[in-house]
Order: sequence, then structure tokens, then C-alpha cells
Amino acid sequence: MKTLPIYTALLLFAAVLFLPLKGCAEATETDTDTENGTTDTNGSSEEFGSSFYFPLPDSEGDLIETEEMNFYVQTVAEGLGVPWGMAFLPSGEVLITQRDGNLRLIREAEVVSEPVGGVPEVWAQGQGGLLDIELHPNHEDNGWIYISYSKPGDGGAQTAVVRARFDADSHSLTDLEEIYEGTPFSSRRQHFGSRIGFDGDGYLFFSIGDRGAMDTAQDINSSNGTLIRLYDDGSIPEDNPFVGSEGLDEIYAYGLRNIQGLAVHPETGVVWTNLHGPRGGDELNYHDKPGANYGWPEITYGVNYNGTTITEHTEMEGMEQPVMHWTPSIAPSGMTFVSSDKYPGWQGDALNGALAYQLISRIVLDGTEYVHEERFLEGIGRIRDVHEAPDGYIYFTNESNGTLNRIVPAGE
Repeated sequence: MKTLPIYTALLLFAAVLFLPLKGCAEATETDTDTENGTTDTNGSSEEFGSSFYFPLPDSEGDLIETEEMNFYVQTVAEGLGVPWGMAFLPSGEVLITQRDGNLRLIREAEVVSEPVGGVPEVWAQGQGGLLDIELHPNHEDNGWIYISYSKPGDGGAQTAVVRARFDADSHSLTDLEEIYEGTPFSSRRQHFGSRIGFDGDGYLFFSIGDRGAMDTAQDINSSNGTLIRLYDDGSIPEDNPFVGSEGLDEIYAYGLRNIQGLAVHPETGVVWTNLHGPRGGDELNYHDKPGANYGWPEITYGVNYNGTTITEHTEMEGMEQPVMHWTPSIAPSGMTFVSSDKYPGWQGDALNGALAYQLISRIVLDGTEYVHEERFLEGIGRIRDVHEAPDGYIYFTNESNGTLNRIVPAGE
């Protein structure tokens, strides 16, 4: 057996000692991006590598040409039914929620046949089901995973949020805790929301739709049509806008018809959302004003589905205007901000999936001002979620064919 020269051995020993320290330093320096678990996708790309979650495609496929860059779409997982939310674990595995109530694990680029155990009972009717999933910003330290779902109860169902840990050995959620239950419960089958995110200060935000009862979105004693803000354990921040006054203490903003996309701006740490209007009037909003009223249904750019008028007003004093609105409706869904250096022409832009129009909408912003929209992948299917993962790639779920897909820049 050959032995290494002492000089080479010392170099290798130093490298082994250095590598974990370097990883810790990167984690410390980048642990503020609450959307992906790291602020700097450039750093996470170096840490995870280009094939950390899924190998790069053997063949490129059809080239998609867009204004700022060209790319290919790679399907990386199939057979997912109606995939709703996704969470990329530091282990290289991916958790996918399915609206029918199952939670699936993708390991080594394969969907594990058995669903993850320990999921709470889900009211999977209409638009209800197992909804969003999000990792705690310090997930690598505490293991917490947050899941929103339609919870069955007296009178029907309502949106609730739990947190739990994933135990790989038992292939199950453990330490399950309910941290929020909306009110009131209803037998209506629509507008549960619900997206989850942690802002730049570590507060937990999530949405609940108006549950198909539009006037309740103006009732601050109901959680319908709201954006909720909590601490990570479900307790209520003392500086929430309605603490100590009329209204639910947990409400941060209201008058929001049905938020379906939520993302945290990578530079400001502010929560942005998109929502479904009725027929027209889908909105893109940002949320830096506690207690803000976004107007639904007192103001809207949409009309009823049968074409009749909901309100004559598109703006009123004391009610927020959207950054932009989609009229006619595209039915926006999951959204993400692009920070990865893999997509230089898109950095700082917001990507929004679309259900009805079956596309991705790229919104160019100047601060909080709308500049331009580009639409691509039109007709690909009902895109439910869009997410920039820690490996620097953008992934999206397609509920029309039950797939998880990745956008691969040309030349990769």
C-alpha cells in the first residue's frame, strides 16, 4: 500500500478542517433570505452544486426564447397529481404537497411511492386540500416545516397552519403542532388561500381567502380575506396593528380576496403577494403597512363572473392600490423573486405562475413600481407554484400533468 508524502498529507488534512468552517461561514453570512433559507443564491449555488436536487438534462429539448434570455424546460418529477407547494430540504430531498391531502417526498430524483405519514386530516373538497409548505428560516438548526391546509370542523372547514419536523427513518412528520386555525368555519368550497412565507425579520406570514363570502373580507373580526402575521411558534406579535383594539390580533392586512402567491423580496425583506380577483382584477401587492385595507369588495378592477357590477369603485380613500392588476384575469398562483445569477436578465423580477392562462408572468419592477410584463410558456398547463430553490434554479409545478419542472438556462 502506497503512503502519501508528508507534505501532501498535511495539505489534505488542512483542507478537511477548512471545508466545514467555510460552509459554516457561508451559512452565517447568508442566513437571512426567508424564501430560500439563504440570502445569496450565488453562495448557495456554490454550496449545493448544479445537480444537487436533480441531475442536469441529458438532452436539452426545445429552446424557449424570451426577451432577456433563452432556456429549456426539464421535467424532473412526474405522477404528482395536483401538486400545490414545494419545499427544498438541505438534504437534497424535496417535499411536495398534493391537494388531495398527501405529502410526497422526492429522493434522489425519484418520487417515493408511499406518502409521508403524520399529515393532519384534510378537507379535500373544491379548492380545499393540503396547500402550501415552507421551511423555517433556521430549518437546518430546528427542523421546523410549516404547512397550511383546509381543516375539517363544525360547519365545514377553514384554513389552518401546522408545523412539524420530518423524520426520514419513519418517513413521517413528527412533533406536529397546530399554530393557527382560522375563523369562522364554512361549508363553502372555495378561497382557502393559502401561501406561507417568513419576512426579513423572521415573522411568519400566511394568507386566508374570503371563503367565497366577499363581504367578510372587510370584517376584521373574521380571518377571511386576510394576511396573518405571527411569531414562528404561533404567538401574536405585540405590535400587530389590531392588538388591543377591535379586530383579530393576528391580522396584518385585510380586504384581500384570495391570495395565491406570496414571496419575500430578497433585498428589502418585505412580503409581496398576488391574488385572484373575480372576472378581472387579479392583483400584485406588497405589504409594508400594518393594518392596510386592500379594498375587496369595496373596490376592484373586476366584475362578477356573469358580467354584472360588483362595485363602481376602483379606488377609495384609505384603501390600497395594487402595484398592477391583470385584467382579464390570468388566475395568478405561486410566485418567487429571482436572485440567482443563473438568470442574470431576470434578477430582481417577480415570476408568477398562472392557472387560467397557463403561463409564467415575469414582472419587471423599479422598487415598488410596475415597469413591464413578459409572458412565456403559454399553454404549458396550469402552473400552481413557482420557486427559486437553494441550488439557484427556478422550479414550477404543473397541475395539468402532475409534474415538477425546472427552467434550465441555455448553455448550462
